[in-house]
Amino acid sequence: MHTPATAPAGLSEPAAGTQARERLVQAALALFAQKGFANTSTREIAQAAGANIAAISYYFGDKAGLYRAVFVEPLGSPHEDIPLYDQPHFTLRQSLDGFFSGFLEPMKQGQLVQQCMRLHFREMLEPTGLWAQEVENGIKPAHAALMAVLCRHLKLDAIDDEVQRLSFAISALALQMFMCREVVDAIAPQLVATPGAIDLTASRLADFAMAMVAAEQVRRASNPTQTGRNDTDETKTDIARKTA
Repeated sequence: MHTPATAPAGLSEPAAGTQARERLVQAALALFAQKGFANTSTREIAQAAGANIAAISYYFGDKAGLYRAVFVEPLGSPHEDIPLYDQPHFTLRQSLDGFFSGFLEPMKQGQLVQQCMRLHFREMLEPTGLWAQEVENGIKPAHAALMAVLCRHLKLDAIDDEVQRLSFAISALALQMFMCREVVDAIAPQLVATPGAIDLTASRLADFAMAMVAAEQVRRASNPTQTGRNDTDETKTDIARKTA
């Protein structure tokens, strides 16, 4: 196995290695997002990165290892953001601020996020198994952590379907900005044009989420007999009533 080229003048070996690896990740991201895993060759990636093809084996093991790094590393995993919002001593506002700021922080990297979204959409259409792993290991734990936050502040002993709905609705506020960046840019680019604008958008989403939680509190207070029931239980009740 050949090792990557020696470090350029003025750079240490570790620094040069970091730069070479990063160039490979960036080049692979653009190509995988455009052409998919199966239709992208390691030779294309190496040429785009200005690297020896052996560097892919050196840093990532093989093409699949590079694809995994490209899929996971640029944006990180939702699981990694859990400490930003699921803390027992946080107020609801602190939790929601942490949730939205962590969710939207990658948007400050601009074009990188759009390429990552294209890659994720392509992975859903042409699955290699990484999307299923991300749902299981990243999205599910993050969703569970948000529901734990909501249960804590709604003073609930257990998760029910309404908490599920509320959690998905709150997440959707961030997903709309994050996954539809091109649409936002076309309609109201000022909302995400600068890091400061993204921070303000995250704060406003936290405002809206606070209102959603308050609405759920009011709904539960006005319908105490339905609190904690899930739709499956309700459906069973309705069926039993109709057949009695």
